Amino acid sequence: QVQLVESGGGSVQPGESLRLSCAASRTIFNIGAMGWYRQAPGKQRELVAFITDSGRTNYVESVKDRFTISGDGVQNTVYLQMNSLRPEDTAVYYCYAVRNGLLSWGQGTQVTVSS
Repeated sequence: QVQLVESGGGSVQPGESLRLSCAASRTIFNIGAMGWYRQAPGKQRELVAFITDSGRTNYVESVKDRFTISGDGVQNTVYLQMNSLRPEDTAVYYCYAVRNGLLSWGQGTQVTVSS
């Protein structure tokens, strides 16, 4: 199993940016996929973005052109750069990793977008 530690959440105003980090306990090169889910109060958990070990990325429609996911193999960290944040992006963001069919989760980090 992979241990994941998230950081970078916080409170911002609409239009501002945040970068979330997810540090893995092992090299990310042999992790099949890593990404981010989010869960807003009263809503189901939603897949936001993921990146595969081949570098392929995918995003939920609502964050395309605003969010960018990337990986750093030296730091064993995956990042989610979030620009032009909106109030509807407010949620707890969870990092996940899939390796050999096993799913691991981070502890979650709160993102609040409010004026």
